[in-house]
Amino acid sequence: QVHLVESGGGLVQAGGSLSLSCVASGPTSESYGMGWFRQAPGKEREFVAFIRTGSPYYGDSAKGRFTIARDNAKNTLYLQMNRLKPEDTAVYYCAGGWVLNPQNMDQYDQWGQGTQVTVSS
Repeated sequence: QVHLVESGGGLVQAGGSLSLSCVASGPTSESYGMGWFRQAPGKEREFVAFIRTGSPYYGDSAKGRFTIARDNAKNTLYLQMNRLKPEDTAVYYCAGGWVLNPQNMDQYDQWGQGTQVTVSS
């Protein structure tokens, strides 16, 4: 069973940057899909980005500002977030699974505990 642990959240001013990390322990491979979701207070969990092999895939809120990457040798997933906005404030979750539809949360079978990102105006 894969275990995911996120880190890197915090408080940042609007326009700033943050980098999140997610370390995976357990049986993974390059074919194991990994993604980021986020959930703001009172809102549904939202797809942010996904990567497996090949090109990464982004949700509309992340396009042009966020970059997802993974280091398979370190079993680590990253999310570089630039030009942050107050509406990016949320708990960010790392997720993994043998995913066919990256935006479908139900296809991810492992989730991290989440890391808080707060963007002040």
